[in-house]
Amino acid sequence: MQMSPPSSPTHSTTRIRLTRAAILAIVPAWLLMLFGSSALKPGYSHVSQYISELNAIGTPYDWQIGLFGFVPFGLLLAIVVILAAPLLPIRSIARIGYWMLLLEAVAYIGSAFAPCDAGCPADGSRSQQLHNLLGLLTYLGTCVAVVLLACGTGLRSSTRAVLLVVAMLWLLLFFAMVLPPLEPVRGLVQRTGEAMLYGTLLTLAWRGLPRR
Repeated sequence: MQMSPPSSPTHSTTRIRLTRAAILAIVPAWLLMLFGSSALKPGYSHVSQYISELNAIGTPYDWQIGLFGFVPFGLLLAIVVILAAPLLPIRSIARIGYWMLLLEAVAYIGSAFAPCDAGCPADGSRSQQLHNLLGLLTYLGTCVAVVLLACGTGLRSSTRAVLLVVAMLWLLLFFAMVLPPLEPVRGLVQRTGEAMLYGTLLTLAWRGLPRR
């Protein structure tokens, strides 16, 4: 059986460098998206308001923040997942979980085209209902994705434990942020969850990339 020729070392090195650059860009892009957008929203609070409220219908610069803030950040998340895919030692069922991480990109891009109503209520316009459905599917889907990553073969027990804890906390924080008693800090709860998830996955991805 004839085997395909090995990939060019130059190509591999270039892909590794691009992947590392994209990973490093996630944190400043996330902060720029959050604080750059909130600078356009008088009275906006990162502690008490959801991220989705940055482009809520009828608020200042709503569609601009969705199109030029949420969409580029979602695309960057997708680029990282796609670039890193052939470089990371992810095996068996973990591959399914890995590709399911694209749901985070879908969540941001989808929020630009299905924005919530002002205040992000549990019920509202058709756009709000689509937004709620998108949020539920992506949050739960991301939890499943991380669990599947933890079920992959060849993982260290410590890495497996970290992923399972992150999945549990991600789900716990999702339900916590929608509880009425935590409404004054729901924005902080949401950002804590994203910082934990992205920080863990980006760190593991960075460490899993080839050294050459």
